[in-house]
Amino acid sequence: METNYPPYKITEKMLNYVSDIMKKIGEANYFESINKYPELRRKSRIKSIHSSLAIENNQLSLFQVEDVINGKPVIGEQKDIQEVKNAYEAYEQIDKVNPYSVEDLKKTHGILTFLIEKDAGKFRNHGEAVYDGDVQIFMAPPHTMVPSLMDNLFNWMNEVKDTLNPLILSSIFHYEFVYIHPFHDGNGRTARIWQTAILSHWEKAFTYLPIESMIRKNQEEYYKAIQNCNNAGESTEFIEFMLKIIDDTIDELMNSKEMKDKSQLLLSENEIKIIECIRKNVLIGAKEIIEETNIADRTARRILKKLLDNNTIEMVGNSEKDPNRKYRIAE
Repeated sequence: METNYPPYKITEKMLNYVSDIMKKIGEANYFESINKYPELRRKSRIKSIHSSLAIENNQLSLFQVEDVINGKPVIGEQKDIQEVKNAYEAYEQIDKVNPYSVEDLKKTHGILTFLIEKDAGKFRNHGEAVYDGDVQIFMAPPHTMVPSLMDNLFNWMNEVKDTLNPLILSSIFHYEFVYIHPFHDGNGRTARIWQTAILSHWEKAFTYLPIESMIRKNQEEYYKAIQNCNNAGESTEFIEFMLKIIDDTIDELMNSKEMKDKSQLLLSENEIKIIECIRKNVLIGAKEIIEETNIADRTARRILKKLLDNNTIEMVGNSEKDPNRKYRIAE
């Protein structure tokens, strides 16, 4: 097997995972369900944020993370709450970044660590090490090498992005970034969101695939794979690990009851308009929905009934005959 730079090997195991993943993401129901249903996208995004932060010891629950994102008051550490706000803003910017720009990555780190890290968006200017208790298990490269190491990594990505499958490329990036450890804090969060950015610019479905949730479920193996690669001096084991994580995440999502239900109920353009209108207003009546969406009265009311029947939205009011009834996204 040929050794490449950054150092890694292409294995049969990798190729099998890549083939399996590409086959699965090519299935129409998966693409259409995750991209057309706003509530599926939102829930997946919240899971990604909660899991990525929980890996870094953020103590907020999934429900508290959702409340913070929805602007509701939450009792918790201010740092944990700010991390959620920052992460949500950073993930919302994924479509706008250039995943092959080191400057865009620094800006994303600045968003992730806003009001938390004094050097947000700036490479570290001191040494960094990782400890297991009092035992040092990893010493990052000297801070003087960070700018050139990061430039080399991004130059390499730009050279191979048209020839190396993004599933493999993004996994190599993830490991190399964690190894370089370019920032004082937030390296894990930045590595995970940037792998998502690379993948989502290749295939839209990855924008809302909660890979971070599967990493969290396999957190011990995640750190073990990184450590083993540090010892080996190359990223092969970590690439294989991440490809398995991505494959398992797709399986879990596609086999969920919610996804199966939604895949049978693909939305029309008008249905999407009405759902987005309700989400934006939180609580809104039929008349206001019709005015805002400019959808014909009869069509809008038929869609509202369908969305009620499949539990996408819920009604607030005594009955369908209540003139003051309003609609909101179902919990």
